[in-house]
Amino acid sequence: MAEEVILLDFWPSPFGMRARIALREKGVDFDLREEDLLGNKSPLLLETNPVHEKIPVLIHKGKAVCESLVIVQYIDETWGHECPLLPSDPYERSRARFWADYVDKIFPVGRAAWLSTGETQEAAKEEYIQGFKTLEGELGDKAYFGGERFGYVDVSLIPLYNSFYALEKLANCSVAEECPKLVQWAERCMQRESVAKSLPDPHKVYDFLLVLKKKLQPQ
Repeated sequence: MAEEVILLDFWPSPFGMRARIALREKGVDFDLREEDLLGNKSPLLLETNPVHEKIPVLIHKGKAVCESLVIVQYIDETWGHECPLLPSDPYERSRARFWADYVDKIFPVGRAAWLSTGETQEAAKEEYIQGFKTLEGELGDKAYFGGERFGYVDVSLIPLYNSFYALEKLANCSVAEECPKLVQWAERCMQRESVAKSLPDPHKVYDFLLVLKKKLQPQ
């Protein structure tokens, strides 16, 4: 019981997907507990993340770890040392953390792209695509961001691939046309069982974002 691993999550959350992918990459069995973030948050979520009251939360040996990138690093340091997500070299590890942080900075821009309209949406779309082009430049001709091994930056970024379809439908913005190499990388990642099992169907994500957009827009 002391070794029980619990993940508090919400199925369309790209941040929760990161934790799911990392756990599955390491072969860790975990109890996935779905939160209703559009309704009532569970007492366990409020207890384990009282500061932000957000998912994901990883509970291991009764102790809570919050924030998706922190969770991925915790998973990497706790399990499966034979298949690390972060590089062993300090410089390369710092670069991986830099690019993962960069992904977090472009996430709210993507949200603005599908949630807004008019000039605001156009500006957000341009900024979002530029962010992906920057990431595509860093990827270069490598199989994964760290080279031949699927790793930390890949885990951080691949959940956003799930929203590309919704972005095209809601904002008339095609990442596939603008960043073909990045999409090829994403398709390569999707061949991994850990990723394929952790990302929901893009059409289901689109349906959810459509409902969310209507809910968030002023009446």
